[in-house]
Amino acid sequence: MQTLSKHLLEELLACTQLRYSGKLIIKSPSGNAWNFYFRFGRIIWANGGIHQCRRWYRLMTSYCPNIDISKIKIRAIDLALEHWDYQSIIALDKRNQIDSKQVEIIAESVVQELLFDLIQYQPSNDLISIRNSQVILDLAVTFTSTDIFIERAQSQLKTWTSAGLKNCFPDLAPQIQKPEELKKIVSLAVYNNLITFVNGKHTLRDLSVLLKQDFTKITVSLLPHISKGLIQLITVPDLPFPGNVSPEKIPLQESQHKQSTSALIACIDDSSQVCQILEQIIVSNGMRFLKIQDAVQALPKVIEHKPDLILLDLIMPVVNGYEICSQLRRISGFAETPIIILTGSEGLLDRMRAKVVGSTDFMTKPIVADKILETLKKYLPSHLSNSIPEIESLQET
Repeated sequence: MQTLSKHLLEELLACTQLRYSGKLIIKSPSGNAWNFYFRFGRIIWANGGIHQCRRWYRLMTSYCPNIDISKIKIRAIDLALEHWDYQSIIALDKRNQIDSKQVEIIAESVVQELLFDLIQYQPSNDLISIRNSQVILDLAVTFTSTDIFIERAQSQLKTWTSAGLKNCFPDLAPQIQKPEELKKIVSLAVYNNLITFVNGKHTLRDLSVLLKQDFTKITVSLLPHISKGLIQLITVPDLPFPGNVSPEKIPLQESQHKQSTSALIACIDDSSQVCQILEQIIVSNGMRFLKIQDAVQALPKVIEHKPDLILLDLIMPVVNGYEICSQLRRISGFAETPIIILTGSEGLLDRMRAKVVGSTDFMTKPIVADKILETLKKYLPSHLSNSIPEIESLQET
């Protein structure tokens, strides 16, 4: 079983016994660093590793579901701090947007995660530790003892390695390498879930949040396909800082969108057939089309591209159309954006619920070109109407 090296264990426990206040930095020869912040001998926060921003998004999503992450703005002066993540949690607590219990569970989770990664790192004897007593965090947000944190992390790693995952790392992202071979050996439902989530964009830890399952269980389920080379674990970059997009981070598509006079229509639907039909209708009529088949990615994609109108499927795996619509309406920039619900049901209850969450209109499937164009003509701003042919002339053709 992998454990902390004697040197690191002694260093962590020494900081406890000395009632140390400050930062303990643990570095690897390759440049990786794990930071543990002590206050009077207790670890109250940790950060570092390779995905500090991804970790922040995961913790906020898991433990603060009522907060619209896209609205959180972190000052540049705070982002310049190495412990900006801690400062953001404290600020939310002071504004009563989260409570002390949420703060505590976030702090314990981040310490646990970093200790797990530190123990898993091999060879651990290559790691060096440095104390910096000038970096002191003012507010203790967890009171769990250091030895309990270490015991929990080692127990978690024991479960991980006992499951045959010693050479897997939870910050890697699974990606399908041989889709046709994979399709032959799993059911259609399993395959559809795999192509939705195992796309090289979400780490194993990210998937744990998206699927609401322990990342060990998820990795075990993928292991047979990984061992056969059907799925590969790849490294992925960290995400941008929350609420702070520098000029170089702005995607090319967004700048093109601002310069273009044609309408951008987003379609959020897990059906490739529906997306294909809508794309043909919309593009052939002089407008631009944004396809979003992964419902989990809908919110960040819509925020990134800022479409003029959204066509939203009602029934999708993991996140349904009601939830996405409700989330979008809580974002000020999309308060007035037309959101058209697409569904195969004509039930009155569905229509009423769609209205309650803020949808603009309701359209039943199957997709009919005339109805789509009538709807776009009705809800798009008047200065975009020239890009849409008159319905009468379209029918004559």
